[in-house]
Amino acid sequence: MPPASGSRLAAALVHVYTAIGAVLAFLMVVAIQAREITMALWLFLAAMIVDGTDGFLARHFRVKELWPGFDGALLDNIVDYLTYCFAPVTLLWLGGYLPTGPLGWVVACAPLLASCFQFARTDAKTDDHLFLGFPSYWNVVAFYVVVLGLGPVATSALVLACTALVFVPIGYVYPSRTQTWWVANMVGAGLWLLAYAVIVASLPTPPAWVIAASLGYIAFYTAESLWLTARRRRQAPSPVEPAQLPV
Repeated sequence: MPPASGSRLAAALVHVYTAIGAVLAFLMVVAIQAREITMALWLFLAAMIVDGTDGFLARHFRVKELWPGFDGALLDNIVDYLTYCFAPVTLLWLGGYLPTGPLGWVVACAPLLASCFQFARTDAKTDDHLFLGFPSYWNVVAFYVVVLGLGPVATSALVLACTALVFVPIGYVYPSRTQTWWVANMVGAGLWLLAYAVIVASLPTPPAWVIAASLGYIAFYTAESLWLTARRRRQAPSPVEPAQLPV
């Protein structure tokens, strides 16, 4: 029996909702070009909310079943590259947070190229719902660079370190799909987004304790990711040793 037209329309609107992220990315670049950094940070938040909710909607409205010829995962990757990588790196460049000259170009291009690898790899997400390698959270990096007022040297060190982590096989938590401590991760992520909004609304002098609390979640997220990676490696089956041939 063919699906009802209303169900197909609802599923199609989920794809439209995801695609709105591309428009948000365009508005981010426009705001950054106009030196409206606070507005750009608000748009970062809007994009994170869209990205954090479209998966729930896609599963609820059965988009894979109702639109089998449309690759929603590819659409999501395109939008995420724009909002999580391209626009934040543009902010760091045009905002003056990166060095001038050839070094600045190298630092700016490094995450752009590394994220191309990250988004194109087929094993970017593991079967147990972890991101393999630093998951291109350049919007988060740019947010803290702005909020903490980091200079070009500190920003370059942070960007290059995160770029290197793209290629290190650490499993990072996927908060909305994790199989471990789902409630704690969702509550923590929600509170972090709330802290993000409070900080941006309070710029240029946000409360220090709110910044510290938001960094506390980042520390928890990192520690949990390292623990899950170590547990995953302990539980991995040992390679079968080749049988010894008789002498």
